Amino acid sequence: MFKLTSLRTNTESESPESEGSLRTAVIAALRAVFDPEIPVNIYDLGLTYDLDTDAGQSVHIKMTLTAPACPVAEIMPEQVRAAVAKVDAVNEVQVELVWDPPWTQNRMSEEARLELGML
Repeated sequence: MFKLTSLRTNTESESPESEGSLRTAVIAALRAVFDPEIPVNIYDLGLTYDLDTDAGQSVHIKMTLTAPACPVAEIMPEQVRAAVAKVDAVNEVQVELVWDPPWTQNRMSEEARLELGML
């Protein structure tokens, strides 16, 4: 298991957002991160297993990679953390890399399957 956490240090008040709109913004940020070997974003690839947000604008993401020996295992969690940390309403980001259950192509969205010519 690999965990990355960042906390915003600025204390400027941010506009309050509901957890639903925060979640939507975080998903948009995740869709901007791509697996370097597959031309599909990590959200539609199904690499994000769990996404929790709370009213304190904290985000916890459990994610995996397509394989444990994936060459981006060292950098991908940091790329995800950095992308989500850029969301204005986010104050804290935790990214946890997990391997159970193993990723399979069944986790891919219909959009990802279409992009890869699997439909």
